[in-house]
Amino acid sequence: MPRVIGIDIPDNKRLEISLMYIYGIGRRLSNEICAKLGLDPNMRAHRLNEDEIAKINALLASQYIVEGDLRRQIQNNIKRLISIHCYRGMRHRLGLPVRGQRTRTNARTRKGKRKTVANKKK
Repeated sequence: MPRVIGIDIPDNKRLEISLMYIYGIGRRLSNEICAKLGLDPNMRAHRLNEDEIAKINALLASQYIVEGDLRRQIQNNIKRLISIHCYRGMRHRLGLPVRGQRTRTNARTRKGKRKTVANKKK
């Protein structure tokens, strides 16, 4: 398994799919990285040599925010929202949906302790 910025990417998948295992890289960004470095996105990841892995590492470190830095940045943004007591911060703090979703139904994934839902009676 090739290691890219500390993450083992699957070696039996295509390169564009393998790069998506890194937090912060989606389909568009992985194709962009392949194009910048002149790599074939359809190539399997186990065919990467050490030079190509080093190029990918250097590009990700210099131009993109991924993995731990991105997670830290997102957490800091959420902490800032909570500290300034804005509406979104309050929703984060209470564990409720943040982006305007309804809570009367379909909010069980973010709404406090689990509540058992009664079965429909026949």
